[in-house]
Amino acid sequence: MKRIILGSLWLALLAIAPAYSQDQAKPEKPEGPAPKGEVATSKSSIHIDGKVLNYSIEAGTLQLRDEENEPIALFGFTAYFKEGVTDNSKRPILFAYNGGPGSSSIWLHMGVIGPKRVVINDAGYTPAAPYNLEENPNSPIDLADIVMIDPVGTGLSHAIGKAKNTDFWGVDEDIRSVSLFIKQFINEHNRWNSPKYLLGESYGTMRNAGVMNYLQERLGMALNGVVMVSAVFDIRMLAFAAGDDISYITNLPTYAATAWYHDQVPGKPELTKFLQDARDFAGGAYASALMKGDQLAGMERQDVLKKLAYFTGLSEEYLSRANLRVSQPEFSQQLMRDQGETVGRLDSRFTGVNQDLNSQYTDYDPQSAAISPGYTAAFMDYYYNQLGVDKSNYYNVSAYARRGFNWKWEHGHGRGFPTGGVNTGVDMAEALSHNPNLKVLIMNGYYDLATPFYNVEYTIDHLGLTPEIKKNIIMKYYEAGHMMYTHEESLKMFKKDLAAFIDSTLHPSVQP
Repeated sequence: MKRIILGSLWLALLAIAPAYSQDQAKPEKPEGPAPKGEVATSKSSIHIDGKVLNYSIEAGTLQLRDEENEPIALFGFTAYFKEGVTDNSKRPILFAYNGGPGSSSIWLHMGVIGPKRVVINDAGYTPAAPYNLEENPNSPIDLADIVMIDPVGTGLSHAIGKAKNTDFWGVDEDIRSVSLFIKQFINEHNRWNSPKYLLGESYGTMRNAGVMNYLQERLGMALNGVVMVSAVFDIRMLAFAAGDDISYITNLPTYAATAWYHDQVPGKPELTKFLQDARDFAGGAYASALMKGDQLAGMERQDVLKKLAYFTGLSEEYLSRANLRVSQPEFSQQLMRDQGETVGRLDSRFTGVNQDLNSQYTDYDPQSAAISPGYTAAFMDYYYNQLGVDKSNYYNVSAYARRGFNWKWEHGHGRGFPTGGVNTGVDMAEALSHNPNLKVLIMNGYYDLATPFYNVEYTIDHLGLTPEIKKNIIMKYYEAGHMMYTHEESLKMFKKDLAAFIDSTLHPSVQP
């Protein structure tokens, strides 16, 4: 089951991880003083809305220090600053990262946030090199300065001094280190009085929920806004754990969206109404049926089977054998089996060749296979040859290339008995309740089988927020997947929604 959880979250699977790592080739603790950060600087410009925006770039590492002022890591980042700004209190700053856990930030960087963007085929396979890198007018560089963060184990980031990489590889450890980096970066770049934002994708949203609270409660830093891209806060939603039916319930509307897209729904009704009907069925008759366990029988079971087949595009016979419970890897393998295809996890619009038509589970993600080489090659060429980062610095797209990478799935924010999984939604609820001016934008892809949209809706509805505070959470939806920005129209909507959100936090009378 752990494999399924990591498979759902790990954006680093998009990359082909090398079979060795840099820290295997040299001593983990070199003698002498801890190394200082190294930063390559450059300048460039971009055309947005018919205007030229000049910006400066810092790419490299910052020597991160702990609460005792001891060096603990070289923390990798790439930062973009608008030139000509004389008053930083009027210039927002946005910290962005991907998830994993164990993913670098190249996906957001090359897909939507950075001023350059790799061109890929959506929703299909992108041919091999040469790849095209183009200006990205949908980058938020016109809205805010940008800092792309690579957590320890990814990018150029690694432990130094007395610290070890494993000291950073856990839910709480990660929240602390990223928060410390943000505080130190803000301090060193004189941005304490700037409006501040977080933007995380996938596991980066679990991180966001913890970091927003850690910064506020422990480090005295209130944020203006937090952006969650393809969110998950409660890992239980993705677990499909034995005896726990919640994952089957909350994943069902995304199964429905996927079936609809691939013409497996009779009549193909209007999408948003169809998905609302799927939500109603999932949280109503389907949830009630699963609650009955083996006591569900007769016509009641047949009625549920019929509706489940309608929404999922799967046969009643298959669903009956599955006891009405189909996990994501099973669904992805089964929906298009008769066509010899398997369905994407990160974006179920993508399909790929199914080489084992008898397999119960899918064994790869067609979207990852389709776009990973393009993202990786374009970033590496840009990072080293355009930004001027020293090529002797090994960039890890994935922490899984690092020796001993193993995530500690424990979270200290809880009460009573240990829970069945990590839930940083409680951190977000605390941060929102303690700062009623803080707003959260959650961006959801309808075809995202990695972090399905109904999972997030369920979690938000169970945070116990007051109606006034809950209004500060804005939900947006896109007809794309986990990386909704690979879809051209969704990319444009992403920028529009982000701009409206930032504007609403700077001018509270404005509604996003």
